[in-house]
Order: sequence, then structure tokens, then C-alpha cells
Amino acid sequence: MPVDLVLPCLNEAAALPWILERLPAGVRAIVVDNGSTDGSPTVAADLGATVVTCDVKGYGAACHAGLEAADADIVAVMDADASLDPQQLVRVTAPVEGGQADLVLGRRRPVSRGAWPWHLRLANAELSRRIRRRTGVALHDLGPMRAGRRTALLGLGLTDRRSGYPLETVVRAADAGWRIAEVEVDYLPRSGRSKVTGTPLGAARAVLDMSKVLR
Repeated sequence: MPVDLVLPCLNEAAALPWILERLPAGVRAIVVDNGSTDGSPTVAADLGATVVTCDVKGYGAACHAGLEAADADIVAVMDADASLDPQQLVRVTAPVEGGQADLVLGRRRPVSRGAWPWHLRLANAELSRRIRRRTGVALHDLGPMRAGRRTALLGLGLTDRRSGYPLETVVRAADAGWRIAEVEVDYLPRSGRSKVTGTPLGAARAVLDMSKVLR
């Protein structure tokens, strides 16, 4: 079954070739440019990706623009920083396609000590604990690789357009009674610095965004 892969993008020209050259058969890449200045849209287009421009700043805005631009029944989302291997995408799409789950998240397993700094692991563990307490869903990671059915995802009525978007997806899906699952995926050292948690200000904004969703 065809899958559309949404890749939110902000200055990922160095990482895009590796990602786009490793797409599984039947997967169309939708690169959503969120204000890149390094030529990312041109790199993506030259490698055959569909390029969408999102003028509203924010990770959630880019994700949602990609979801709206998709037309495949199953839509996946993945970071465009080469920290996740698109060849493992089938791990999150197969349970959706097979009807075993409505939303699947990739639980990151770092391949090296430096791939996932300890303070970010600690923050993720606390966030996962709060998700379990809020929703009853036994998640261990708010994974940046996830998949669901396009129509159903649009029906959740997601409103967050910043870094709270993935969390809002899980919370609203849980409230709607979705079957939510997680599968293990490799987590690689990313290319460049994270736009969300790569600076103290970015990390603080992410925490604030997610706290608002949980309230």
C-alpha cells in the first residue's frame, strides 16, 4: 500500500540526500520546508521529493501542512535530520496497514552513547510517564517517527502548531479510543543541531508547549 512520508524541514540540506535515497518502495516523500536558507527545497526537489512550503513557523505547522498535502491512505511523519532510518519505516506503517493499530510510534533505541544525550532521555522519560498518567497508554517514547491513517489523523482536529503537536496527536487519539502502539527503531546521531531541543530556549519552549497540551 502506498505511504506518504511527511518530513518537516528547516535547513536539512546535508541530511536530505541520505534520507531520500533510502526510501522504501511505495513511499512518497513530502518535504515541508519551514523557512530553510540552505537550499533544502531545491535538494529535495532534485531528488524527486514533493516539496511543500509552510510559511507558518513551527514543527506542528510543518507536520500539519504535510498531512494536508498527502493523499495516501497511510501517512507517516519522520524527522528530516538523518537521526532515523527510513528503511525502518515499515515497522511503524505495517501495524496500521494490517489493522492491528490506529497510531504507531517508533520507540527510539540509540545506536551510540552520543545519539541521545542523557538529559534529553531523562526529559523524554518524564514526559512518557505523564502521558501514561494522562491517557493510560503505556508509551515509553514520544517518538518522532509515527504513522496513522490520513483521514483519521485529520479528524482529530489538531490545533498545536509548535512542538506540542506530537503529544497532542497521542492525547487526542487516546481520548478517541484509538489503539496506540510503539515499535523499536534505531536512533542515530542527528545531522546538525536540533531546532527544538538544541538550545536551552528551544528546550524550554518545547516543555511549555507540551505542558499546555497535557493540561
